[in-house]
Amino acid sequence: MLSVAVAALHERQPERLWPLLTAALPGLCGGETLVYKLDDWSERAGTVGTSPGVAAEFDRLGEEDMGVLRAGFPFARHYESGPDRSPLTARRAAGRAWSSSRTARLIGDVMDMDHVLAIPLPGTSDPITGCMVYRSGTDFTDDHLRIAGQMQPLLSAVEQQRQLLEHWQRSAGPGGAAGSPREAAESCALTPRETTVLLLLADALTAAAIGRRLGISDRTVHKHVENIYRKLGTRDRISTVLRAQRLGLIPAPSLPG
Repeated sequence: MLSVAVAALHERQPERLWPLLTAALPGLCGGETLVYKLDDWSERAGTVGTSPGVAAEFDRLGEEDMGVLRAGFPFARHYESGPDRSPLTARRAAGRAWSSSRTARLIGDVMDMDHVLAIPLPGTSDPITGCMVYRSGTDFTDDHLRIAGQMQPLLSAVEQQRQLLEHWQRSAGPGGAAGSPREAAESCALTPRETTVLLLLADALTAAAIGRRLGISDRTVHKHVENIYRKLGTRDRISTVLRAQRLGLIPAPSLPG
């Protein structure tokens, strides 16, 4: 999983980050396929992605069936009731009510699966986002839940990376002399991780705050900052931000009026 997460964190296109995880994540925690949900979420809206093997089946679902899946029974009520974000199976959350639920019948029809393991992203509250892993046969074991819990920080880091890269692409504008923001980053040999650290530097966050945001240590943040200074030929935060703006790596401040 670590190698998959490292590969994802070096991916420059944010829309590819979660698809990179869907191939490896289910098998690591005893599942066969996966559905992830991001952004704002309700029974009517929200970004949903699936493992390739079930994508066609999901595409054929009507709005009513998608609403059943989006409702997140029985996990939505469980996680909304308190701060606990530990992975949990549907059987453990709902007991016998799970097998007779409309959600269980639907995933049986669509995916031929019997059990679901929810892996929420730590710290999410409104909406609670993350992924659900599915399997047939027996329920997920305690070891599967333990491994899923160990994966949560990595999944959270990937999601933070996705959000920051999407924000960067939306806000950086057409770019400077080096072309688009992505081309500018490539010309400076900035990795995607260094790019996200640069974005947070421009927001005047401290190393400790950047580390908390990205789920990494202060030492790792300082190492990224050193690499950014070296690659941009700068020595401090202010000159780095100004040079990054001139290169089109990050948006320049709007002029008044």
